Amino acid sequence: MYTCRMCRSRNLYLFLDLGFSPPADQFRRKEQMKEQEIYYPLEIKMCDDCGLAQLTYVVSPETLYRNDYPYESSITKTGHAHWDSFAKEVVGKFGLGKQDLVVDIGSNVGVLLEAFKNSGVSVQGVDPAANIVMLAQKRGIDTICDFFNAESVDKILEDKGKASVITGTNVFAHIDDLHLLMPNIKRMLKKKGVFIFEAPYFVNLLKTIQYDTVYHEHLSYLSVKPLISFLAQHNMEIIDIQLADIHGGSFRVYVSDKGNYPVSGIVKNLLDEENAMGIYSHATLDKFSDQVKINRAELTWLLHSLKREGKSIVGVSAPAKGMTLLNYCRIGPEILDVVTEKSILKIGRYTPGMHIPVVPDDYLLEKQPDYALLLAWNFAEEIMKNLDEYRKLGGKFIIPIPMPKVV
Repeated sequence: MYTCRMCRSRNLYLFLDLGFSPPADQFRRKEQMKEQEIYYPLEIKMCDDCGLAQLTYVVSPETLYRNDYPYESSITKTGHAHWDSFAKEVVGKFGLGKQDLVVDIGSNVGVLLEAFKNSGVSVQGVDPAANIVMLAQKRGIDTICDFFNAESVDKILEDKGKASVITGTNVFAHIDDLHLLMPNIKRMLKKKGVFIFEAPYFVNLLKTIQYDTVYHEHLSYLSVKPLISFLAQHNMEIIDIQLADIHGGSFRVYVSDKGNYPVSGIVKNLLDEENAMGIYSHATLDKFSDQVKINRAELTWLLHSLKREGKSIVGVSAPAKGMTLLNYCRIGPEILDVVTEKSILKIGRYTPGMHIPVVPDDYLLEKQPDYALLLAWNFAEEIMKNLDEYRKLGGKFIIPIPMPKVV
């Protein structure tokens, strides 16, 4: 990609190169292990004109999402509590009732829409992954199996009319052609309708060295400055922002047509903070890149040292971010015996690239390995609490980000 996704500038600065990696959600079955595995470049450039950090290489969404997609919206208690409070917050803020429609883009298994439905609002999901849509429909969430595009918008408008709210959690940053997305959002929304998206906040990625959140689904690494100029091109503006702890630090951005609502003071405050931190400067970005290399060196040194001492190590949970970490740091089955997982969509398969077997969480207590590397470090507290018995029996956890530490 040679032009910025938001402002179309060619003035892009490469600051992070994580080498080549297969898509982070392509877990393989045993019978697929001999098939060719395609690796794609994983590097981020900063647009020096508008300030958007973005991947340089775009893998086709058909490749990423259409074929046996194994990601389920967070099934942790923390995740459920987050989606419930999200729905209640929005229903209260905009006084939504049964006459209002909420459409969720990339609605996955329907966890967020279920929370809206329980609050008495009409809901509609849109998701391109057929296996995931089946799970949503089993949950009673009406979901169209498609990308959010002109055709799916036409269908919803015909069936249910315009939406009061459109949501997109961890999906806005995954879309390549944002200039095609916005007219469809505007067409779908009522006159005073609101588009709300949630995504990891680029400031947190830099602050706590979250390089593992870089993978092929995540095309944009969002901050306030580029969003303001991008939305202005579509006569829209940010009216409010809320910061959330989920996924290592996200922000929830409320967007509507210009002049619909007063703009909250937090928008300017966050913009000022970004500039004060210097997140758009080459010096800050280069320092981050150096910290990533240091993290890799320290983590691999720790793991190899433990193996030399004869210790057994497993990975705990297999999120997409964990696959970036494993592939960039070249951590394979010679280091991790297995990776344990809750999700039945991944158990019995092998991790992309490194080909470590994925087994049920029970393995941890059955085999009692010496160390457990927490790949979903963003849920470390909850995972360690759930696995307290493992710890009581002498097991230790390794948290890899921001710098490796043994707990």
